[in-house]
Amino acid sequence: MENKAHALAAGAFVIGLIGAVIALIIWFTRDDTVRNVYELSTSTAVSGLQPQATVRYRGIAVGKVTSIGFDPKVRGNVRVLISVDERVPLTTSSFATLSYQGVTGIAFVALDDNGESKVALAPDNANPPRIPLKPSVLASLQERGEEIIDQVNQATVRINTLLGDGNQQKVTQALDNIAQAAASANALTQQLDKTVREDLGPSLKAMPALIGSTRESLVTVKAAASNVSRAANSFNSTVSRLNEKDGVLDRLATGTQGLGQAVDAFNGSTLPRVNRVADDTSRAVRRLGRAAESINDNPQSLLFGSGGVAPGPGEPGFSPPAAAGGPR
Repeated sequence: MENKAHALAAGAFVIGLIGAVIALIIWFTRDDTVRNVYELSTSTAVSGLQPQATVRYRGIAVGKVTSIGFDPKVRGNVRVLISVDERVPLTTSSFATLSYQGVTGIAFVALDDNGESKVALAPDNANPPRIPLKPSVLASLQERGEEIIDQVNQATVRINTLLGDGNQQKVTQALDNIAQAAASANALTQQLDKTVREDLGPSLKAMPALIGSTRESLVTVKAAASNVSRAANSFNSTVSRLNEKDGVLDRLATGTQGLGQAVDAFNGSTLPRVNRVADDTSRAVRRLGRAAESINDNPQSLLFGSGGVAPGPGEPGFSPPAAAGGPR
């Protein structure tokens, strides 16, 4: 009897312990969250989505997938029922997409909202409201896969045509032509450099001397012009004095003696100045004429210089040219 009593006590203890464990499990796994039911309907495949899959709102787990089946309202569509925490701020502009966890292929429902509407989506578990299920990025790629493959094939054909034997020969020939053109340009550059250093160098060195000679000629011309200007001013002054009241003309009117004195004064002071100015002007004009003839006969003298200037008439070393038709 005692053995049976111990066996009954042990059995009761085990049964009680099992009940307590079950109660603890139920206690820790209980979910007091109030959830609302919504429908998702789509014509695309929902591969990888299973019942009890997680429902996330912007990355936060907010519910579960309760069932997956065919849509009785739209022929050919798939209907997915989800239960979502009532605290989730769903609106009439909310939408759902299928997302996948890593490379496992396990899908979950991702809820989001584009913010176009502020009207809350009213729950109704008896007739659940529908949330549009938009195609995911992977589904879009699958739908456009054939088109993408066709475009890749076309690009491959064009690349093969571009890299054909004929085009390769043309490209090689074009590269050879470019190399030859570069070599020709290099040779031309070297020739130009040599020309500048050997031919234009001496000319550039002679330019300062030529500029100095030209400057001296301009100074001479300027001096001659100044002498002419002074002579003109003197002449004007003389004429003014002749026309003044009680001047030379008045004295000429009073008698021949005054006229003679005026003529003597004019011949003694003014005419020699005019003659000197005329001589200076003549010499300057002759110099300009010789410079123009020298440049006309030898234009290179502007760059290389004209060497020594031949003496003119009246200058030391001048020799008259031989008469035309004389002995050669």
